[in-house]
Amino acid sequence: MEPIQSSLKKWMRENSNFYESYNQIRRETVSDKYVKAILDNHPEFTEQDIDKNLMKLYEFKSQSKKCENCPSLEGCINILKGYSPYIEISGKDVHLTYEQCNRKRKADEQKSKHSLVQGLYMPKDILEASLNGLDYQDPDRHEAISKALDYVQSIDTGKKQKKGLYFYGPFGVGKTYILGAIANELADHKLKTLLIYMPEFVREMKSSLKDDSINQKIDYFKKADVLMFDDIGAESISSWFRDEILGSILQYRMMERLPVFFSSNYSIKQLEHHLATTNRGDTETVKAGRIIERIKQVSTEVPLFGQNRREFI
Repeated sequence: MEPIQSSLKKWMRENSNFYESYNQIRRETVSDKYVKAILDNHPEFTEQDIDKNLMKLYEFKSQSKKCENCPSLEGCINILKGYSPYIEISGKDVHLTYEQCNRKRKADEQKSKHSLVQGLYMPKDILEASLNGLDYQDPDRHEAISKALDYVQSIDTGKKQKKGLYFYGPFGVGKTYILGAIANELADHKLKTLLIYMPEFVREMKSSLKDDSINQKIDYFKKADVLMFDDIGAESISSWFRDEILGSILQYRMMERLPVFFSSNYSIKQLEHHLATTNRGDTETVKAGRIIERIKQVSTEVPLFGQNRREFI
């Protein structure tokens, strides 16, 4: 008989602790300002209804609302990081849901924006470039910046551009940066941009011959919303790459009226001479001329000069 009595006393002690904890949770929950406001709006909700839905009300009470107790998205204290709780009462039932908080929404929008700017062998600072980071005080950059702003503003008005911009000038003046800045502005308009470092692009396409992926890649570059070639003319290329790869991509984009941007140390006229000379030393003026005509059809030439920014890094 003694063991039964001991077990009974133990159960009563344990249940006493349980009820004490339960009542404390209940008091904390119904006195919470957010829960109290909800219950005040539903006077038909009885004490029994509160008991029935207490765990949902308690969960709602314990979570951060509108990021008020979260220092950052990474420091979110909620069960679902980046989501705020919302309660809806229907009849005698409480429905608890979670929706994205403003921080989570902004972070997702930024992530989505970054996914629209894809770089092939491009440094991070270029992929995160902004028009606000351009030097508006340098008169040698005025024309280039003005053309970039005009292009972006034309997208703002809903006008579809069939031509990009061809920035040329000496080393270190910010040609690549301005391409990155334009790409990020276009991402705000849900336009996907491929920003490609030309010398590595040449090597990439050569290596694609080994795994038969070259046609798939060419098609990918042909159909991008906006295509950007950085540092075209940086090195000699084969007649095969010039005619079969670059020529094919430019021809398609010219016919489909899809814009292409370029940066180069050469003006378009100087680039024609460069493209006419293959890496074997052959001179092919006519074929180079065809490429140049396509470049003129898909872009507008813009000089970019000024101080060499790399000297200050």
